[in-house]
Amino acid sequence: MNDYKEVRRRWLEGESQRSIARAMGISRNTVKKYCKGESVPWERKTYTRDADVLTMEVKEFIEKCLRADAEEGTPKQKHTARRIYTRLVAEKAFTGGESTVRRYVREVKGRVSEAFVPLAFAPGDAMQIDWGECSIYLSGQKQTVYLFCARLCYSDAPFVVAYRRQNSESFLDALVQTLQYFGGTPKRVIFDNAKVAVKDGFGANAEATDSYAALSAHYGFEPVFCNIASGNEKGLVEGLVGFSRRNFCVPIPRVESMEELNAMLREQCQRYMGHLVQGKEASVGILYETERTALYPLPAYAYDPARRIEARVSRYSTVRYDTNSYSVPVRYCGMAVTVKALPNRIEVYSAGEMIASHQRCFLHQQSIYCLEHYLPLLEQKGRAIFQARPVQDNVPECFLDWLKKQELRPKELVKLLRLSLEIGFDAVMRGQRQSIPDQSEAIEDKVLVATVDLAVYDALCTRREEACT
Repeated sequence: MNDYKEVRRRWLEGESQRSIARAMGISRNTVKKYCKGESVPWERKTYTRDADVLTMEVKEFIEKCLRADAEEGTPKQKHTARRIYTRLVAEKAFTGGESTVRRYVREVKGRVSEAFVPLAFAPGDAMQIDWGECSIYLSGQKQTVYLFCARLCYSDAPFVVAYRRQNSESFLDALVQTLQYFGGTPKRVIFDNAKVAVKDGFGANAEATDSYAALSAHYGFEPVFCNIASGNEKGLVEGLVGFSRRNFCVPIPRVESMEELNAMLREQCQRYMGHLVQGKEASVGILYETERTALYPLPAYAYDPARRIEARVSRYSTVRYDTNSYSVPVRYCGMAVTVKALPNRIEVYSAGEMIASHQRCFLHQQSIYCLEHYLPLLEQKGRAIFQARPVQDNVPECFLDWLKKQELRPKELVKLLRLSLEIGFDAVMRGQRQSIPDQSEAIEDKVLVATVDLAVYDALCTRREEACT
């Protein structure tokens, strides 16, 4: 810019172009271009040259390839510039270079810019839902969890809930929680083509899974599915996924349970009600109050999102679900039972009665044992107590070492295990009992079994088995 200013000044003062070029040490062509002010350095002209090999036939072939990609709607299987070039060489005997084809493909794609129609939704008309993921520290361990995000389209009211897995039971449970949170049902629920909701097809031709179809029928909404690679069709919730990850989960949450995390997420959703979305006339909370009156009322019966399978109890008194084995009381060994899978729990039923309940395991090929389930069997097979997996997995190693030193009979060892489950392992090792009827005195380790009333043990055993079942 300084050179341009100097060239203009000298020329206006009458100095020749040759003299200006010699004095400033620049090309006479540059001086000639700038001295009269016909060209300026801050504007550059674009020079384009249409290659001779880029005939009309070649251009039409390139554009046809790109149109075919758009019609097929398969973004992971589309023509690259290199693929178009190889096809031109093979099918059209093209003699030009690959860079020529790349340049024209870039030009064509630059000309085609997708336009979007601004939308407006009536109160209660639609809700958009989607999944996202984020990292948290759960009991000190870094974990990836999945965020189910929902947003009413008129008010932009959000709801976010986290799950350990993105499976069918979590999806259905999240929808039930969402509708209960909003206090009603919109006319339409817009989602993508995820396999937790779609059994076959995609977009307008998608067929909902049986469970999703049953839930939508129960709550009275129409499930709507987006076209493939068309996130813009649910842009409101797409924005919520990123917003909740950047704002609700930064810094990375450190929680002791999923319940604590979800309580935090719900609190953040409540705070968002005071937010004013750009282009809206009122805050999210005020618009939500209007929209809530337009929602369909909830049914009297809440949909049960659990997945159920029939299973037979193995000879190890376990039932299998999702590659993992869960224990049941040994008296049900060999019987047919119903396994009910919830997002965070596994429940087992026999003849309509719940006989076992476990925290759901999200690893693979694991066995989860409840010690109470095996105590009656250990009374009969006492020599297996210290090698039994239910004992090793549930009893502290220090307590096992202490038991081995007591030189007690198997039935007495089982009675100690029962008592330990009632009052705690440390209390038993200290010879102390807590809240046992008619047995308030502290007892020494060596005489523990002899001094405890057998009727008290029977009562404790009954209570523990009832609590377990």
